[in-house]
Amino acid sequence: MSEEVQPVTQFLEDSFVYSCSFKDQRGYDQFVPHHVLAFQFSGETRVQYQNGKLVLRKNQLLLVQKNQLAKSLKFPAETEAYKSISVILSDDVLRQYAINNAIYESRPYTEEKIILLKPDALMKSYFQSLLSYIEESENISKKLAVIKTNEAIALLLHLSPSLKSFLFDFSEPHKIDLEKFMLQNYHYNVSIEEFAKLTGRSLASFKRDFSQVFKTSPRKWLQEKRLTQAYHLIQDKKQKPTEIYLELGFENLSHFYTSFKQKFGVTPATIQEFI
Repeated sequence: MSEEVQPVTQFLEDSFVYSCSFKDQRGYDQFVPHHVLAFQFSGETRVQYQNGKLVLRKNQLLLVQKNQLAKSLKFPAETEAYKSISVILSDDVLRQYAINNAIYESRPYTEEKIILLKPDALMKSYFQSLLSYIEESENISKKLAVIKTNEAIALLLHLSPSLKSFLFDFSEPHKIDLEKFMLQNYHYNVSIEEFAKLTGRSLASFKRDFSQVFKTSPRKWLQEKRLTQAYHLIQDKKQKPTEIYLELGFENLSHFYTSFKQKFGVTPATIQEFI
């Protein structure tokens, strides 16, 4: 590879995500619907999630629990591209694995939602084999994707048998305090449907409860909350609009400027000029 190579993110058979870049990149705000197993070949990934922050470095392994929110920043090393592969561990695949291997797990998982693991030689070899498939082929067949995903599950359980309750807990998110959750997580750019799921509610129940708590609709509240926080960060904290709009859940700078002017009658840049 050379520095002329453009950033690459490939999704293969809904089972693997391959990322490679020589440039710093901001990942998408994510609702994580499935467990994810990620290996860092080079560079580092800085992850912000609901309960904290962490850094995934070269040759480290990260296991992420389903049904949570996350933001990521990708940084190449000085002499190497950013390179990582993630394996998507969906409920369907895990249920079938449990059936095939007579695994019966009834305990709900209540511990850490994101776990840094030290990969053994077997796990490193596994990810190296995936890298070869992805970099030397344009595709991975569905049959091969199933085989390689099942291999990842087996290697995880070999590495840490206690992860059984993490992997095979198929319970749905329970109903939680909606007001507290939204005040902590309004800055994630995810859909109303995903916010509903994360609070343990159907979409209709979420909208009804939201109206009772905040006296307005979710979309209006999110817009108001994000814009009010943006005004505070620009005027009181002296931050630049370009530094904050993504962190507050706006899709792009243009949308942020338009929404800001509609609410406050001036652009973010105008406020910045008078600081």
